[in-house]
Amino acid sequence: MSASSLFPQPERSSTFVPRTLVRRATLDDAARISRLFAASFARDPVFHWLARGGRGRADALQRFFFWMMQERAIPQGETWMTSDGYAAAAWIPPFNAARPDNWRDEIRLLSVILSLTGIARLPRGAAMAKAMEHAHPPEPYFYLAFIGVAPRFQGTGLGQGLLEETLARVDAAGTPAFLENSSPRNIPLYERLGFRVTREIVVRRDAPPLYAMLRPGKNQ
Repeated sequence: MSASSLFPQPERSSTFVPRTLVRRATLDDAARISRLFAASFARDPVFHWLARGGRGRADALQRFFFWMMQERAIPQGETWMTSDGYAAAAWIPPFNAARPDNWRDEIRLLSVILSLTGIARLPRGAAMAKAMEHAHPPEPYFYLAFIGVAPRFQGTGLGQGLLEETLARVDAAGTPAFLENSSPRNIPLYERLGFRVTREIVVRRDAPPLYAMLRPGKNQ
């Protein structure tokens, strides 16, 4: 699995979405965001399929997200969180890569992935990364790596509000936005925000569904 193999967290839509106050995350927020994502993705079908089972799963998820936030997402400058810290979204901007820069980083990433999956499920990660890489659009785009909401606030509109605030930055740049959605029930929510399914990502017969979704740039 490459560093770009990241998944948005499902959330139910809300009839009223108040304006959400957000701020840019810093490296000091990496631990808090990793705990938030580990909790919000605990029941995500893709991570359930990828991550090791047993008591070590929660810790493995948190280590994975901490490394991704500290080493990959936050340094890109487009990771945002609500002022109360209950929701966060990690974007990768156009022309910036979330992939390792050299062989040492590749080795470190492999160690993080192995910690997440365990040896038995490592082939699942490799299959997922390959399938997802082929689904990405060829043109420059903002990539929504993760969006997560604290479990007790899911379904309140907090995640949708954060997504709308960060999409305004994408619109200002005039570039497309891309994400992978692991929940079929969330397709209508993303469609209301301008995304469209471009393909279903088929990993393996035993893998859960994953949907590539693209939102055209405002100048397109």
